[in-house]
Amino acid sequence: MNSSRRQFLARTAAGAAVIAGGSFTATTASALVKPTVNSVGTTPITALTNATVIDVATGRRDRNQTVLISGDRIIGVGHNLPVPRGAVRIDLTGKFVIPGLADMHVHSLGDERVSPPLYLANGLTMVREMAGSDPALYDWRDRIDAGTLLGPRMVVASQIIDGDPTLWDPNLLHVLVVEDAAAARAAVRQVKAEGADFVKVYSRLGGPAYAAILDEARKVGLTVHGHGPDELTSKEVSNAGQRSIEHIHSLGLSVSTREAEVRRMVRAISVKTGDYNAWFRQMHPIEWIAANTYSPSRAADVFGTLRRNRTRVTPTLTMHNVLDRPDYTALDPATTKYLSADSIGTYDYVMENLYKANRTTEEISHQRQMWEWRQRFAHELLAHDVPLLAGTDTGTPYSVPGFALHDELEHLVRAGATPRQALHAATVEPATFLGLGNDLGSVEPRKIADLVVLEADPLKDIRNTRRIHSVVTRGRVISPAARQRMLASVEAAVQEPPSAAAIAASGCCGTGVNGH
Repeated sequence: MNSSRRQFLARTAAGAAVIAGGSFTATTASALVKPTVNSVGTTPITALTNATVIDVATGRRDRNQTVLISGDRIIGVGHNLPVPRGAVRIDLTGKFVIPGLADMHVHSLGDERVSPPLYLANGLTMVREMAGSDPALYDWRDRIDAGTLLGPRMVVASQIIDGDPTLWDPNLLHVLVVEDAAAARAAVRQVKAEGADFVKVYSRLGGPAYAAILDEARKVGLTVHGHGPDELTSKEVSNAGQRSIEHIHSLGLSVSTREAEVRRMVRAISVKTGDYNAWFRQMHPIEWIAANTYSPSRAADVFGTLRRNRTRVTPTLTMHNVLDRPDYTALDPATTKYLSADSIGTYDYVMENLYKANRTTEEISHQRQMWEWRQRFAHELLAHDVPLLAGTDTGTPYSVPGFALHDELEHLVRAGATPRQALHAATVEPATFLGLGNDLGSVEPRKIADLVVLEADPLKDIRNTRRIHSVVTRGRVISPAARQRMLASVEAAVQEPPSAAAIAASGCCGTGVNGH
């Protein structure tokens, strides 16, 4: 058993013990259906009856199933399964049960009353936080595992490790800047001590520093996820052992017939510390060249390497949709009520100053066409069996925690994924990627009971993942009424002045500014 899974099981067991003992706060406890003790006075049992259980790995639908849950685990799944006397029965006739969903690229808003309940209310029972610059995220993770905060299980990145000059203004986002191999190794040791679950690497890392990060991470028992650094090809990143590549930016350069030329252009990009907009604008014409010189043979070579190495790709189409089409995207009025005025103001500031500023008419046109290309690119990844993770880059303007994952699933299907493939990227693949396949990702005995109950079949229409009836998190059921109370509580919370803790977590400019 690897160390990460051992730590996960220990934290999960501790959390289950606290939950079973009733140690939630009153607010937290009110969101859960509490099963009664069964007839023999042992572990409480919940029986979900008459449901259609979906096997995401195969696409099989098993109808009229009973799912038995004891503590945080599924103890039985089957047709006409006997229900123990005294168990709490929940009739799910006409409903569909899928594994809990995961958003594998988020940057949570800095208020524990907002992001954690929004994730759960949307069926997300796990998230991967992609920038651990805020110590509160480690606190949330540990309190959720201990059972004292209601939220999805969280896998939390290190502080972002970037080269010098970094793209991020230190007044907006603190990153660890490393100039050489020695500094890179020290940074890895630092984030290990801070409690990071993995190392997050970024775009401007130099080759020697990057290699040192991978080597030191192996020594201290951490994996490496993040951007493909500008100086390296995607094959080099995959072969070095980086576990995931986030976004499509770097991958697109690696499958161009003019890769050597576009790489030279990327290396020639000049930016000052914190001048993200300058990097973004200088990348536009380079990406445009790469997109228009796409090589099927190079794609087969690069994608084959990713597939063989099991290097996951998180396309984050939700993020690309906004940044490629900033003039054509906006907040969804139906979900705006779950964001504070401060968050909305920050989104508007970021859009105007980082993504819309100083663009020519030609750039705007090219960006819009790049969105169409990225969708085709995601389809090519699927066609080459590159393992995909569903991730949204929540924290990017106009994304709302939890709701954004359903946008991502729909974007994946529009790009050519089947509904089953899209669900696989949000259930089975995340569990396997994190080494938790024995515990999560399917509805089977001995698995942790992280489940979503839907009103309609998501394999027929991926939009049905939004039609949530109830959610099960670590064996406890969030009923339809409790789920509505959670959403109402978030809506009320964002109308209140931020707490001191939320202000500290958000930094100087409020919530919503995060490293992709």
